[in-house]
Amino acid sequence: MSWKKFAAGIGAGVAVTVLAKKQMDRSDMGISAEKALKTVKKQASELGTIEGSWVHMVTEKFETDHLVYNVYRGGVTVGNDLGEVSAYDFYVDAASGTILSLEKQ
Repeated sequence: MSWKKFAAGIGAGVAVTVLAKKQMDRSDMGISAEKALKTVKKQASELGTIEGSWVHMVTEKFETDHLVYNVYRGGVTVGNDLGEVSAYDFYVDAASGTILSLEKQ
């Protein structure tokens, strides 16, 4: 075997390893705060027109039914056809993107 084929094999192996590690790291991260907010806004748009929204960029602990989740916390303001505005608080699971709570204030 020539040294060129050997070097090409080593290079290909390193490249595949680096790409696989990056992909695995992405899947462990869960979702971003922006993705969590987008999910909530899509769901809340069924309640009316989204007037405003916010989300904490850092996860926090949230316990419900004796289960503890790492969540993004935020809020949305929704207006209806009558001009009334309602504020909602939400908690979104940072690992799966599931809306755990969306409650009117």
